[in-house]
Amino acid sequence: MTTLKDRFKQGKDARKKCPRSAQASLGKTNRDPIPLIKASSEGRVKSLVELRYGRMLVSPFTFYRGNALLQAHDLAGTPNMGLVSPICGDCHLMNFGGFATPERNLLFSVNDFDEAHPGPWEWDLKRLVASFLVAARDLRHGSSVEETVCHEVVRAYQQTLLECAEQSTMETWYESITYDDLREQARKSTLEHVERAIEKAERRTHAELLPKISERDAHGRLIIRDDLPEIFHLHKNTTLLDADDDWLRLSDWQPLYDTFMRDYRATLQGDRRELLSRFQVQDMAFKVVGVGSVGTRCLVALLTDDQGSPLFLQFKEARRSVLANYVKTKSRVRHDGQRVVDGQRLMQSASDLFLGWTTGPSGRHFYVRQLRDMKVSAELETFDAETFAAYGTVCGRALARAHAKASGKSAQISGYIGKGDALADALFKYAQGYTEQNERDFERFQLACRKGRLRARSEADFAADHLP
Repeated sequence: MTTLKDRFKQGKDARKKCPRSAQASLGKTNRDPIPLIKASSEGRVKSLVELRYGRMLVSPFTFYRGNALLQAHDLAGTPNMGLVSPICGDCHLMNFGGFATPERNLLFSVNDFDEAHPGPWEWDLKRLVASFLVAARDLRHGSSVEETVCHEVVRAYQQTLLECAEQSTMETWYESITYDDLREQARKSTLEHVERAIEKAERRTHAELLPKISERDAHGRLIIRDDLPEIFHLHKNTTLLDADDDWLRLSDWQPLYDTFMRDYRATLQGDRRELLSRFQVQDMAFKVVGVGSVGTRCLVALLTDDQGSPLFLQFKEARRSVLANYVKTKSRVRHDGQRVVDGQRLMQSASDLFLGWTTGPSGRHFYVRQLRDMKVSAELETFDAETFAAYGTVCGRALARAHAKASGKSAQISGYIGKGDALADALFKYAQGYTEQNERDFERFQLACRKGRLRARSEADFAADHLP
């Protein structure tokens, strides 16, 4: 049996093949970003691709968030220590946040797994560190804050991996970051942000959401309210689906919902299937989410129990991971919805009560979870420099916990990183170089939109098209 000391040594020995200084390499950046951006839009709802590009045009930061495929391509040309395990695949700083466990505890962790796939752990850490530097420039925090936050992210990852390496397997599996922990550890300047997040999460319930996005129709039935381009029904004149879309051949939303539910129920535990059976569906509509996900299919179903209390379920399309073409190790499952769910269950210490997967009409893959339920994200524009660095620390901790739990290789990763700043220094250089690369790519993207190679439209453009 290998000892803890042996596993640390395995990681340290990997430096011979991949020195930590080599992690500063930017990879395959000698390419035109436009064909890769176009490739990432294939198979999406065509009219919503224009909205995706409109959101990506807002800033270099939204551009970075909106196209994980581009960085996956570039990272494939970077060296790594040779350890492949389940990773997030799209690990930027806005894909972390708070969410409720089935026991109604509020945890902080990685919370987006659309691109989850086996890959080098360094890819997640590099995307995260670079995202902090891109955001720091967008928020005009200054060069000293850029360097501080990048080092804070890596050091938190480094220290937490070492803690995990010294824990038992079960301790690592159960360990979580709660908002009570964050409250206790917060400095005075960051405490108000933690308190506000907790208060916001406690308000973000299905009951609170109901009057915001639903109404009674002329027959008194509860329906979801159209709010273009964010929410629309598939078979009304407000639809943003393409005219030749195969879903438009369905009579209404009910056959779509029935197809989803047929496979989905079997992916839930028995007690959760019983709980779901106590709700009846009232309506379903298309919901546009995020930046990178815009144009992929996402639907929200409104269900109610016998007392009229709501449950909102989100059916989100699961496409092939952006990492799939760039790593030799393949996902063990062929269903992309299951790939997302397996990744989430592996990397989070607890997951959504209704998390599952299904197949829709035309064979598209989906995963299912609750909409909104106590979910909160960072409000970056309200963060001062100290709070921004503190957020970097907690993201680094959360990613380390996720990697330790999913891989079972925390000692090897920790042994590779060591106790000094060698990796932090290398990744700060990487983040600086990649931030500059991102700005060049953003300029080429802007030019492509101006010259008509790509067509971008804003929310206001879509809303104006459907004014009464």
